[in-house]
Order: sequence, then C-alpha cells, then structure tokens
Amino acid sequence: MEPKPEDYDFDLESALGAVVALRATVPGDAHSAERLGTERAGNACVISREGLAVTVGYLVTEAEQVWLVTNDGRVAEADVVGRDHGTGLALVQALQPLGIEPLRLGRSANVAVGDKVVVAGAGGIAGSVAARVSACQEFAGYWEYLLDNAIYTAPAHPHWAGTGLLAADGGLVGIGSLFVQQATERHDAIDVNMMIPIDLLPPIIDDLVRYGRTQRPARPWIGLQASEFGETLVVVGLTDDGPAAKAGVRVGDVIVGVGGDPVSTLGDLFRRMWATGDAGVNIDLDLRRNGAEYVISVKSIDRTRNYKTPKLH
Repeated sequence: MEPKPEDYDFDLESALGAVVALRATVPGDAHSAERLGTERAGNACVISREGLAVTVGYLVTEAEQVWLVTNDGRVAEADVVGRDHGTGLALVQALQPLGIEPLRLGRSANVAVGDKVVVAGAGGIAGSVAARVSACQEFAGYWEYLLDNAIYTAPAHPHWAGTGLLAADGGLVGIGSLFVQQATERHDAIDVNMMIPIDLLPPIIDDLVRYGRTQRPARPWIGLQASEFGETLVVVGLTDDGPAAKAGVRVGDVIVGVGGDPVSTLGDLFRRMWATGDAGVNIDLDLRRNGAEYVISVKSIDRTRNYKTPKLH
C-alpha cells in the first residue's frame, strides 16, 4: 500500500518530509484523560517554515507536553497554540527550527470520489498509504460533533491520527481523524479513514494563533452521547456530571425532537441544538421513556469549560 514517487506529479518524498510524528502527555486529572488516555501519539503536518503544524485536536487536548519528531530523528518540543472543537483541528508550534519545507494548503472542495490521494504519516514512504477517495459526505459523531462534508479514504491507514491527506497535486486537503467502517453497494463493510477537510482551517487559523480558539460564540454542549438505530435516536451515554445527566436525561431515552421540532438523525439533533443559540442556552429535549413522552430542559455550557488550559513555554 506504500505510495510510489513515480505515480505522482509532485515531489512525494519532499512532501512526506513535512509530516512528523507527534507525542503528547496529559495530566491524569485532565477531563479528557479517562477517554483519550494520558500518553497520545500520532502525526502532524508542518504548514509553515517557522514550524507551525496542524493535527487532529484530540491528540493535544489538555496536553502539558508535546514533542515533534522529524523523519530524520530530530526531536523538538512544541506548544499547543490553538484548538477548535467545532472542526476538530489543532495547531502546534515547534519551539526550535525544524528545517522542513512546509506543505502547501490545497482545496478540499476540489476533492472528488475516486481521486488518487496519499494518506501521509510520519516516516516517509514507509509510513504512508496510497489510497483513493471513497466518499465525501456528512459525518456525525456521538460526542456532539458534525462535519458537513468529511472525506473518506481507502485503504485505511493503520496510524491515522493527524495524518495528512495529499491530493494529486501535492496540496494538503485533509487531516486524519478516525478509523471507521463504510458500507458498500453490496452491503458489506470496508475499513476507511475519515479526514477533516482542510478548507475548515483558513477561516479560523488567525484566531487559533492569536487567541488559542476561535472568537465566534461557543456552541451549546450538553454532554449527551446518542446513536442511530434505524430512524430512532437513542441516548447511549452521558458525561458524568454533565448538563444532560444533571437535568435527568437517562441512558435508553429515545430522542424524538428538540424544542418541538422532530429529529431522526444525529445530524438533525446537533443542527437543531446549535440553532437554539450559543452556549448557555436551554435545550428542550423531547424524549420518549417507557412509552411516555417527556420534555427535559437542559442548561447547555461551553464544553471547553471542563478542559485544562495548555501550558505554554
């Protein structure tokens, strides 16, 4: 599955040199430690000559130490300069020169199903996968996360977190987020990677560098995990001491609407919640429990309120 330089119209080896390994440590009492662990490893894509790199946010959420490792074995400590929960992207800054030619940002809007791409991981050609785009479609994550037009690639990269999705012209068009399964026309399933479109980065990059987060109002978050079972939405988990749990929502509740508007998919649920207002607004959940109908009002919060602030050097 390794890409071959002769198959591409750009300098593949040079481009792969801009994808570095990332290691992060997180305090044991961090909000994300139980779910994501205290030792995290993945990849990051260098996008400036000054050593600014983009990665997937969960690798560095609440990180107290971050290191970048180049393909020739050099190690540089880095700071987390910004993270955006809405897109799932994060920026880290190397604290010493990396001497790496950065990747050029491409246009994920130009990516089409069937396109030949490279899922680039640290380690050069040996750490990368020659792939094709298998789908461009909505992705809804049970943790209150939604992408309108995620990019899916196959075959799947086994170490996908923070990988760079390189288009046929060598431009960076996505960042590796997940390893998931995708149904085919024959109704079987294949392993694929879900990529965050890079077009989501330019509108927020200045805010992330300057403030550590975007300056747009935070979306409401209620700490509810739901899954789709056919056309039924069911609560499958609740964040301990989160807003939904405190309001009386229970695992097993069926979500039939938000504020009187019916919902049947995760995408419907999140869009309706976020349309209610900014973080702090009350979210009225229309629920069915043991055959009875309930309306439970949940006081939303800004989800970042629970997270430790990254330590800067």
